[in-house]
Amino acid sequence: MAGSGDFSRLSGYWLAMFFIFGLRTKVNRSGVVQQVCRHCGNQAAQVITRRSTKFTLFFIPLIPIRTRYAQQCTFCGAEYEISKSDAERLPVG
Repeated sequence: MAGSGDFSRLSGYWLAMFFIFGLRTKVNRSGVVQQVCRHCGNQAAQVITRRSTKFTLFFIPLIPIRTRYAQQCTFCGAEYEISKSDAERLPVG
């Protein structure tokens, strides 16, 4: 009765199961707006981006974890987070 209670072996082969999971962040450029930069004070184009992070299983995005909005100055390169309502309110062109 050797191996009668051993469910981890099947005909001498080990059964193995693995999962590939992780996080994936996708960056979408929402548009560009002309505004005064908070950092340098210059009137310059500000790029509005949306970063969406999702949990992935076998490289398939399943569950949204976090969504952030950012604004980056094209003059000085400073980037800072903005709220969703601010991102939606901006006249993007």
